[in-house]
Amino acid sequence: MDAIIVALITGGCSVVGVVITTLATSRRTEQRMATAQAVTDTKIEELTREVRAHNNFAQRVPVLEEQIKVANHRIADLENKTA
Repeated sequence: MDAIIVALITGGCSVVGVVITTLATSRRTEQRMATAQAVTDTKIEELTREVRAHNNFAQRVPVLEEQIKVANHRIADLENKTA
C-alpha cells in the first residue's frame, strides 16, 4: 500500500513537472514567433515602400522620355532655322 502511495505521489510530481516545462516552452516559442513576425512585418513594410518608390519612378520615365523627345525636336528646329 505504501508503494502505491509513493508511486502516485511520484507520478503526480512528474505530471506537474511536465506541465510546467511544457507551459514554459510554449511561452518561449510564442515570444520567438512574435519577434519573428514583427521582423517579417517590418521587412514587408520596407519592401512595399521600395516597390512604391520604384513604381513611381517607372511611371515617370516615359514622361521624361517624351519631354526629352520634344526638347530634341525644338533644338533641331532651332538649328535648322539658323543654318
